[in-house]
Amino acid sequence: MGKSKQRGSGWSIRLALFLHRVLGYKFLYYLLYPITFFYFLLAPNVKKVLKVYYANLGMTFSNRVYYEHLRLFAICMVDRFASKINPEAYTFDYAELENPKEILESGCILVYSHFGGWAASSNSGHIENKINIVMQEAMLEGIQDLEKNIKVKSQVNVIDLNEGAISVSVQIANALMNDEVVTVMGDRAANVKSESEMMFLNHKASFNKNPFQIAYKTSKPVLVYFIILTGIQSYKVEYIKIIMDKEKSEALAVSEALEKYVNKLEEVVKMYPNQWFNFYDFWEKK
Repeated sequence: MGKSKQRGSGWSIRLALFLHRVLGYKFLYYLLYPITFFYFLLAPNVKKVLKVYYANLGMTFSNRVYYEHLRLFAICMVDRFASKINPEAYTFDYAELENPKEILESGCILVYSHFGGWAASSNSGHIENKINIVMQEAMLEGIQDLEKNIKVKSQVNVIDLNEGAISVSVQIANALMNDEVVTVMGDRAANVKSESEMMFLNHKASFNKNPFQIAYKTSKPVLVYFIILTGIQSYKVEYIKIIMDKEKSEALAVSEALEKYVNKLEEVVKMYPNQWFNFYDFWEKK
């Protein structure tokens, strides 16, 4: 399945962070309107796959819809970096925080999606436990270098899937034994073995069953988080808790848990369609 590189570039993000430091976040926020228009003109491949996405949603796709989708992506991308520099400027509202806070503090599998401000949420410090993000991100090299060079004290650790299965498995096991949080993307599998087909927006698509397999084997609870942009440096968090049914076989328990995740993802993208940022044909046949 072809996956496109993340939009943007190292120099554009570096310029954005310079403007953020000199002129403040609000100036940068409104500057994203013309910057978005630049990418609106130069990203025809993204427009093509978003047409498929909105068609599967049963929603009208227009230039206005396309532009707004890109603009929200730009905001969330900037927040990914700005939240590292100034995490206290961000707010994350929960309908009810006590239960997930307790689960996060005792260690769990936290399932994110390429949706909204997932990265800003990890950087914000509102999750007090150490966060280990398992990822192999399709990000441009210049942006990766820039992120690594932002020197801040952080409880976020990246477990790089490029290090190989054995190394990754050991790091995940160590993190969970230390009652830390292990974060995995549910809407993008790193390899074919981790993929499982589910119905999503009335079509079959591949999802990542790996976080639920880990939860089953380790008896750790699963939290599914969606970080929804609601305003300037403001997000709300919708979540569900999934407990793996150990009385069932692993295959059945994982399938049922994955279905709960996919159903929640579908519910959320129908409510906030322009905050899902998988910019490739998610339903492409292999």
